[in-house]
Amino acid sequence: MADLARIYVHLVGARIRSQLEYRLSAAFQLVGTALLTALDFAAIAAIFANVDQLGDWSIREVALLYALATISFALTDLVVGHLDLLPQMIREGTLDGILVRPLPSLFQLVAADFAIRRVGKALQGVGVLIFALVTVDIDWSVGRVLAIPLAIAAGAVIYAAVWVSLATIAFWIVDAIEVVNAFTYGGSFLSQYPIGIFARWLRGLVVFVVPIAFVAYFPALYLLDKDDALGLPRAFSFVSPLVACLAAIAATAIWRNAVRHYRSAGG
Repeated sequence: MADLARIYVHLVGARIRSQLEYRLSAAFQLVGTALLTALDFAAIAAIFANVDQLGDWSIREVALLYALATISFALTDLVVGHLDLLPQMIREGTLDGILVRPLPSLFQLVAADFAIRRVGKALQGVGVLIFALVTVDIDWSVGRVLAIPLAIAAGAVIYAAVWVSLATIAFWIVDAIEVVNAFTYGGSFLSQYPIGIFARWLRGLVVFVVPIAFVAYFPALYLLDKDDALGLPRAFSFVSPLVACLAAIAATAIWRNAVRHYRSAGG
């Protein structure tokens, strides 16, 4: 594991240096990504221009939800977002070269790219997080201070697990990228809002099937000392790290099973 970490750091460092050869271009791309991401929060602000609360959540509280979800997703997008290219690699047969190398296939795919423009999404999320923490009423404690970075890390792992799991659909249905995007980018959008405003079937989906409610919603309930509108136990606010671990284990197993059943483009 330590060897893989060193290899990853070396490869990522090389990719960052190559992108910084064109500093102005990299800066424009980073700022452009941040501004584009800000449109999501602008949409939330537009909603609150017409209503005082969304469910029982104020705009400042939803800003906290948005920030946690956005930062987590940005970190995931930075690391595994290029798995979107998996269908193309399968179609062209270039995945075969990865599978014959003496390194884990998923690790090689994750280390294949690192687009620093995606950092802009995280920076925009950090800006909204600062706004939320300054303006929202939080009864601070050591636990709540630690809960913020822990929630972001757990959320990133949950998003990554969902992304990896769904990406394996390409091993059977090559042109299934839109299905994957519906759950990854669509899941990111849903996790920016309190789940109580959604239909019952959708609430059940994001809690018990695709657990994106544990990315931001349940950690935010703890930070804000709020009860779940659906009456779920308060203990759900503390299990995001456990959910992240279980999701990562499941995603790894799903990936390995998919690779075992892979048939190359050449038959």
